Amino acid sequence: MSLIRPGNSYNEEFIPEDRGLGFLLKPFIFVMILWVIFWLDFRFDLELFHLGIYPKHWQGLQGVVFSPVIHGSLQHLTNNTIPMLVLGASLYYFYPRVANFIVIVSWVISGLIVWFIGRESYHIGASSLIYALAGFIFLSGILRKQANLLTLSLLVVFLYGSLVWGVLPIDEQISWEAHLAGAFSGFALAFHFRKVGPAIKKKRYSWEFEEEDEEDDLIGDAWKEYSGEHSITYFYTTKQDKNHEKKP
Repeated sequence: MSLIRPGNSYNEEFIPEDRGLGFLLKPFIFVMILWVIFWLDFRFDLELFHLGIYPKHWQGLQGVVFSPVIHGSLQHLTNNTIPMLVLGASLYYFYPRVANFIVIVSWVISGLIVWFIGRESYHIGASSLIYALAGFIFLSGILRKQANLLTLSLLVVFLYGSLVWGVLPIDEQISWEAHLAGAFSGFALAFHFRKVGPAIKKKRYSWEFEEEDEEDDLIGDAWKEYSGEHSITYFYTTKQDKNHEKKP
């Protein structure tokens, strides 16, 4: 939970020092749900892939809701597990105030885009959400120009830079449309929330406070002598009075 101190602007966030590992909870629960659904699907032969997104068909719109939690194989789910945990934890750690909104909106927007532009086949998997989180975290760090967030952006590039190939139609078995839609959603949300500060307070050092308290050696406390109210008296002289004064 983030705390907003009274008097601060919307883009300033503060978090408790002892929040612990709470930022891991939601990503972990979501990944566990993915594994439970996968086990139920294969254990009882449910063929849940029919709940995926089927573009340009009204019935296929149900996949906007269900497709991210359905996976076609063990390898498919395994490949999505670690990135979801890492990127999800990063999102909830650095951007807890907007994290839920980012997940929900990118989930829906990327699904709708796939329904409009995708090939007529079932599109399933959480990779669209992974691309959305990666895109949001990467661009957010660049837009904010803060050292810790830029480091996070570079870390995302280092760990998941190969994701860029997933937005290209290279492998027919991979839904590059979902990857592209997810990345677009993440970038758009990062730009939209560019003025919402992360939940990391800028560290201030002791010498910064000392500078604020220092007094000017030349002025000292002299300014206090003139801080009170002063009255000003105006004298008006008419033109006739001036002419009268000039006469001998």
